[in-house]
Amino acid sequence: MEQLSDVKIFGGRQIQFKHRSTVNHCDMQCSIYLPPAAESGKVPVLYWLSGLTCTDENFVTKAGAQRYAAEHGVAVVAPDTSPRGEDVPDDADGGWDFGLGAGFYVSATEAPWSEHYHMYEYVVDELPALINEHFPVDGERQSIFGHSMGGHGALTIALKNPQRYHSVSAFAPICSPLNCPWGEKALGNYIGSDKQAWEQYDSCSLVRAAEDKKFELLVDQGVADSFLAEQLKPELLTQACSDNDYPLTLRMQDGYDHSYYFIATFIGEHIAFHAKQLQTA
Repeated sequence: MEQLSDVKIFGGRQIQFKHRSTVNHCDMQCSIYLPPAAESGKVPVLYWLSGLTCTDENFVTKAGAQRYAAEHGVAVVAPDTSPRGEDVPDDADGGWDFGLGAGFYVSATEAPWSEHYHMYEYVVDELPALINEHFPVDGERQSIFGHSMGGHGALTIALKNPQRYHSVSAFAPICSPLNCPWGEKALGNYIGSDKQAWEQYDSCSLVRAAEDKKFELLVDQGVADSFLAEQLKPELLTQACSDNDYPLTLRMQDGYDHSYYFIATFIGEHIAFHAKQLQTA
């Protein structure tokens, strides 16, 4: 584990590091914010998953999350969105919606992606083990949230692992990869042509199948988001939750788009939402 930077902000520390990933078979870069409360003991931890084309740095520099994380005494971990390196394959056509920067938080089973693209195991198992070992966080009190592709990742990871997380929320998530071009491209390449195998990474499918612990899902979606109708489709998540009596708060935010301006506007409310459940866990 190699520390790349350590900067003081709102009384806490914004740290960036890289390490060798055993599941992705490459070096991975990650950022973590430690609030002032971490100086005196272990704190709850929030995992943020970013969207297509992002690295660990987008959220750190644009969301304005540190102020609220400091106030609520929670750590925030922001991993990269895919494996990277000279040996890691990318979209042969140079597309921005697949390959590098677009790991989709799945575990690839198809060549050549299956050697490196294991972001699901990375986020669920490998990264938390590393964070719990090296930083003053309480791994028993963790939650997850994300944006767009990362919103999809946060929802599916929480729904597949309800005992690991205390809460989940999302900004403009890809609600059903089974039913949108981004999802069809990513899952078709990473997982293969059998769409039944895709259901394990589809929030709507997972919500309909949920029997155990049910989260109070919080989703914010900008009405002016250019990807809303074709790619995001929150109405499918609304229907899935209705079908299984799954609690969902979907807030359609008038005038907001898909950008980090939208995220920065509501990030404080999301951190407060998670902090309330983490601190009573």
